[in-house]
Amino acid sequence: MSAYPLVLDGERIRALIVGGGPVAHRKAAALLDSGATLRIVATALCPAMHDLAAHERVSVSEREYESTDISDATLVVAATDRREVNARVAADAHAKARLVNVADEPAEGDWVSVAMHRAGPLVIGVSVGGVPTAATRIRDAIAERFDRRYVTALTALIALRRQVLDAGGTDAWRQVDRELVGPDFCERVECQ
Repeated sequence: MSAYPLVLDGERIRALIVGGGPVAHRKAAALLDSGATLRIVATALCPAMHDLAAHERVSVSEREYESTDISDATLVVAATDRREVNARVAADAHAKARLVNVADEPAEGDWVSVAMHRAGPLVIGVSVGGVPTAATRIRDAIAERFDRRYVTALTALIALRRQVLDAGGTDAWRQVDRELVGPDFCERVECQ
């Protein structure tokens, strides 16, 4: 797969999760954490998925998947334990020009999940071509370095950026950016 990484505004995502097991739960929980609104369609829900169902941005239909479930979803996840259902979800999503993740056959989908490290405004994703355990190990190593010090520094930098842009525009911000976010930025953050 050729990969093109991007970050989506979670609050703008309307996700359809088809499946109610642990894999569907993991993907649903990550989307919910990003701010997405979820519709879950599954014949049965694992206990952890039942817990997610109580969230205000989650609706659940305990039944078989139907093609009309794609509806207004911006992202679709096919994560059932039945190959034929996942294939049908993928085909329906493609027919409606929706981006789909297919848990049991990633090449059939348009996107894959990454191992993600989130520290305040910092979001780092790791993908290693279908070896999730390796991605997780790399993510954990990155998380050790990019810790709370970065949350503090980046939160302050974001506030300063907004203040400088509001007061002096983009040229003023470019000057401040050159001064504060130079080649030694990470070293300075880590010395705090």
